[in-house]
Amino acid sequence: MARKTFTKEEIKQIVVDENVEFIRVTFTDVLGAIKNVEVPTSQLDKVLDNNLMFDGSSIEGFVRINESDMYLYPDLSTFMIFPWETDGHGGKVARLIADIYTSDREPFAGDPRHALRSVLADAREAGFTAFNVGTEPEFFLFKLDENGNPTTELNDKGGYFDLAPLDMGENVRREIVLTLEKMGFEIEAAHHEVAEGQHEVDFKYASALEAADNIQTFKLVVKTIARKNGYYATFMPKPVAGINGSGMHTNMSLFTKDGNSFVDTSDEMGLSKTAYNFLGGILEHATAFTALANPTVNSYKRLTPGFEAPVYVAWSASNRSPMVRVPASRGNSTRLELRSVDPTANPYTALAAILASGLDGIKRELEPLASVDKNIYLMDEVEREKAGITDLPDTLLAAVRELAADDVVRSAIGEHIADKFIEAKKIEYTSYRQFVSEWETDSYLENY
Repeated sequence: MARKTFTKEEIKQIVVDENVEFIRVTFTDVLGAIKNVEVPTSQLDKVLDNNLMFDGSSIEGFVRINESDMYLYPDLSTFMIFPWETDGHGGKVARLIADIYTSDREPFAGDPRHALRSVLADAREAGFTAFNVGTEPEFFLFKLDENGNPTTELNDKGGYFDLAPLDMGENVRREIVLTLEKMGFEIEAAHHEVAEGQHEVDFKYASALEAADNIQTFKLVVKTIARKNGYYATFMPKPVAGINGSGMHTNMSLFTKDGNSFVDTSDEMGLSKTAYNFLGGILEHATAFTALANPTVNSYKRLTPGFEAPVYVAWSASNRSPMVRVPASRGNSTRLELRSVDPTANPYTALAAILASGLDGIKRELEPLASVDKNIYLMDEVEREKAGITDLPDTLLAAVRELAADDVVRSAIGEHIADKFIEAKKIEYTSYRQFVSEWETDSYLENY
């Protein structure tokens, strides 16, 4: 979907014509959480003139209390009216996504959206006009209890592409799709996923910044419509043991003024040198950007053998066990699919890190190892080592250590974000280590 660039005057007129009463000015913190400042439309001029301030010291990973005053600069192309009704009155609520500026009116180094903008500028300097991204975020639907709190009971027992009555989320998915379409999304598919209670809605690719905005909007819509229908939607990667977790497969391609730079019809696989070098960069920096692509303790419960999620650094055109797959489509649809990312990722920093990794591969002309066309899960350690296949980090702490040691990925997200993210994730992992799980008591209590 191509976003319209609104003028201030157009937005003001739409607000009047559509009876919009409130404006949500949203942004994303370092850890990927969506935040917002909601103002009545009487304050619209202040918003559109970049004069809306907030306390940055209250936001995870932003600034200290003595540096707290920050400005929200709305991106006018992100103006959108939420299609659901507000409670208690007939007025509508609209949304603008903002970039964050300091009190000195400088772009804030801790703004994830700014980090992605910076790497996209690097791509333009390298001659690329667009980094197109299409994601496939998966989610689970859980039932609510009588008090409206989430339970651990899944909403159905359906499987891949099942229909009602096995797929009890069909009507919820339809409402999600219709809501997204009203908001300008172009929906390509929606279906039940492999696991019980698991669902997927695929929307059309977009340029990277718009794609990241879309992911955040999508999460908000899914959770809102699920709750409206008596369910709780979660993007937690592995909410239930023993079944598939939720990923966010990320399809990507680089364009120049001449078209898709990943295309070369003379190559056996139809891939250009640029594509191979980009792939080489992805494989080179995979262990470092994993912390951003899979940023929770729970992410690594999904990245285990046997549940379709990748656990090895490898690529292939013909099977789905490696981390990177080359889908069959060619021409302008030629792309790479990174299968390790999960939907808890902050889309701005994750895409910044992935793009920077690929650009580093192009700059250094990195050649990927040979395509792995057999099921890696069936290969033993000796076979994997002979093929040059390495492991992805198996814990959040291991991934954070890899991130800390990789200058390319750290530079992509900026030192401010890198330092705050690493600090927060070390604290998260320490908290996790202090928790004694039911598995541990079941396994050890009576045996030692």
